[in-house]
Amino acid sequence: MPNIPGIDLDCVLPLKNLSQGRLIKSFISEKKVKKAVIIGMGYIALEMCEAFGKRGVAVSMVKPGETFLPWMQADLSQMIQDELVQNKVALYAGKTVECIESSQIGARVVLDDLTLDADIVLVAAGVVPCSELAEDAGLELGAGGAIAVDRMLKTSDSDIYAAGDCADAYHVVSGEKCWIPLALRANRAGWAVADNICGVKTELKGVAGTSVFKVFDLQVARTGLTVQEANTAGFSPVENMITARSRAHGHPGSTPILVNMVGDKASGRLLGVQMTGTEGVAHRINAAAVALQTSMTVSEFFQSDLAYAPPFGPVWDPLLTAAGQLLKKM
Repeated sequence: MPNIPGIDLDCVLPLKNLSQGRLIKSFISEKKVKKAVIIGMGYIALEMCEAFGKRGVAVSMVKPGETFLPWMQADLSQMIQDELVQNKVALYAGKTVECIESSQIGARVVLDDLTLDADIVLVAAGVVPCSELAEDAGLELGAGGAIAVDRMLKTSDSDIYAAGDCADAYHVVSGEKCWIPLALRANRAGWAVADNICGVKTELKGVAGTSVFKVFDLQVARTGLTVQEANTAGFSPVENMITARSRAHGHPGSTPILVNMVGDKASGRLLGVQMTGTEGVAHRINAAAVALQTSMTVSEFFQSDLAYAPPFGPVWDPLLTAAGQLLKKM
């Protein structure tokens, strides 16, 4: 929770677990909530726009950074913004919340140059690793202030393991330490710790940062590195953007899919993929994630034998089309 005056008001709520979700749901019903202000524009914040909207609650979103989704390719980011605006979500990027004041209807969220009325304020301003206990015990911290662990999940003390969102990981593309708090890694790391404690040696290769979320009718997915991240990691990245179809040409219900793909000009290696569309995105990203896990080149990925049937995609899957076009640029 950010250190903002008024953050402790009854109408200011976070969403980190099921009980908080139930509290928000009952609060909306009991208070007859009509206006919500969301502080933050990350995964949880974006998904809650739809949840509020379906209950008839008007939504405004606020964040201090001027870039809407700084980790996303600009065209894809704009597509998400358009989806939010079409669903009557007000966006206030580049605005700092000065304080939250109590009012007759609930609260006034005071920004640096305007004030937003709200019946409920949802705080979705991001997360930090819960590593204080480890730090106090003298263990080394790693990426993002998370607990540093090796591939067996051992900390700097060989008798202590750490798993879950409190611990860091290796990135399978860059090979560098990273902190990407996502559910599969947390579960897999816990399983690996249990095995290692029981004498079954288990090492985890790492993560690709594969994620997917829903914004109203739009599916948004990513895996691997962005161009900026690839530059920082020492690659020579080349990217392209293509628009394909979710189904075969002429098949009823076909919709656009946008694919941004990044490759390394020096080695030919696939580095990352981002996708948006109203169907066929959420599970397609997994093919790219597996390609990154096995260090495939763009050329090798282009030769992948992906499934085809008219209701599910064109003969040349959007990922294959993106890989073919990227090869030309590389």
